Amino acid sequence: MNCRFIVLSKEIEPFYEKAIKEYFKRLKRFCNVSLSVYKSYKKVPLKELENFFKILVINYGKTISSEEFALKIKEFEMKSITNIAFLIGKEFGMGNEKLVISRMDLSEGLTVTLIAEQLYRAYKILRNEPYHK
Repeated sequence: MNCRFIVLSKEIEPFYEKAIKEYFKRLKRFCNVSLSVYKSYKKVPLKELENFFKILVINYGKTISSEEFALKIKEFEMKSITNIAFLIGKEFGMGNEKLVISRMDLSEGLTVTLIAEQLYRAYKILRNEPYHK
């Protein structure tokens, strides 16, 4: 599976970058991950995302558990959805699906970190592996 994180933000704070890199390193065993940060919605290469299942990350609505997120990843795999884009930023208005990780306003860096961690946790759950090292 290919997972892209498309973020609208002026910057990702260095301490979040470090955490994101760590989770991306762990995720390499399960999927391909990448992060692209854009300062403007106009600069997002929307054409490149046409073949991606787009998940709009929002802060309103019903949250899901780690186990439910893992089942969602399994569902994508069973449906042969191999390209997923997590869209993070208030300017994104449309996606194939919505994901609520918190009803609080979070910085974009923290949002990416949380989703990367939950994605890693989902793969560990699906393989019945212990989560902690």
